Amino acid sequence: MKTKKTPLYILITYILMQLSPIIFLKPIASIIQWLEPGITNDELSAQARGWTIFFTFFLGTLVTIFFILRDKNFFKNAFVGGKRYSTMGAIGWGVLGFFMILIGQSLAGLIETSLGITPGSENTAQLSAMAKAAPIAIISIVFFGPFLEEVVFRRVIFASLNQTTNFFIAASVSAVVFAIVHMDFSHITIYATVGFITAFLYNKTKRLLTTIIAHTMLNGFVIIMNLNLDKIQKYLETLQSMQ
Repeated sequence: MKTKKTPLYILITYILMQLSPIIFLKPIASIIQWLEPGITNDELSAQARGWTIFFTFFLGTLVTIFFILRDKNFFKNAFVGGKRYSTMGAIGWGVLGFFMILIGQSLAGLIETSLGITPGSENTAQLSAMAKAAPIAIISIVFFGPFLEEVVFRRVIFASLNQTTNFFIAASVSAVVFAIVHMDFSHITIYATVGFITAFLYNKTKRLLTTIIAHTMLNGFVIIMNLNLDKIQKYLETLQSMQ
């Protein structure tokens, strides 16, 4: 295999992974229905989508890692020159990046609200419903998803464009594509903000570990918050009653 085609192979893998639920969703739903005959349609749909996202993201991660391991220069060829941060430095920027993303999302949310866009992401709501119905989906949402998306959108798309254009163009294109893939067009500003900040982090540290950490922390935080909304609401109501 010619290693210079590794980004192309990974991109094709990601596209096939995104399309694979067309093949796997119905068989998985049939298995769940056979195991749980009394399950409701809504529960069946959520569980099937949860198991499907786990299965497809798991396979996508394995295939992607296979291509990366076959190409020892995959990460080294991402940038020409520039300081590559140490592992500890990359981790530190990853944690900092998580807070940068939270701030960026908040600002993007304010912009959307000023434009009359209703807060609340449909994509996030669907992922939370899957995670609640099939907890195994959390592994894909928090770990497999961030890993794959950072490899595809930051290393494959951003880094490749950055070699032939400049940071702003490469970051903007990769951020917009990242936002579009999430299929939540009313909140495209928020997703694009995440994409742009992670591109900055990758360009800053030259380490994909940084953006994977930031992205993993973000998804983990969002899932924890959404799965505990009732408890958080009750806690806030208790605090208000005590004032």
